[in-house]
Amino acid sequence: MAEAVLRARAGELGLTEVASAGVFASSRAHPVDKRAATVLAQRGYQLDRRWRSRKVVAEDFDRHDLILAMDRKVLQALRTSRPAISPARLGLFLSGMTGLGLDEVPDPYYGAGNAFVHVLDLIEARAHTWPGDPAVFHRDER
Repeated sequence: MAEAVLRARAGELGLTEVASAGVFASSRAHPVDKRAATVLAQRGYQLDRRWRSRKVVAEDFDRHDLILAMDRKVLQALRTSRPAISPARLGLFLSGMTGLGLDEVPDPYYGAGNAFVHVLDLIEARAHTWPGDPAVFHRDER
């Protein structure tokens, strides 16, 4: 979901490339969850029909300079799997946001019926308040 929102707003956010991957994802590529696709479509976002989930690989840490996790468990897994020499900075997607009462994006997969709507609300709020300085995302890294 975040990939769709950030791709749609990449130009205004100053992003040159947007990608998504999971640390606990299956090795089999899966299409976007139908509930996520429905919520995204209702708000005018699109993912390529060929989009498939994928697992984070070592090359991601060389290819991307900023890798954001939705929660601390994922952030810890990223820290553990990051190569010793890597330009990638790691952080939480909601770092630096105030007024939310949380700094992690909950996993909507097993949540209530409106869980995907709530997650999209958080992603859009982050995009709306995207920091000019990416250091916001990784102040407490390492």
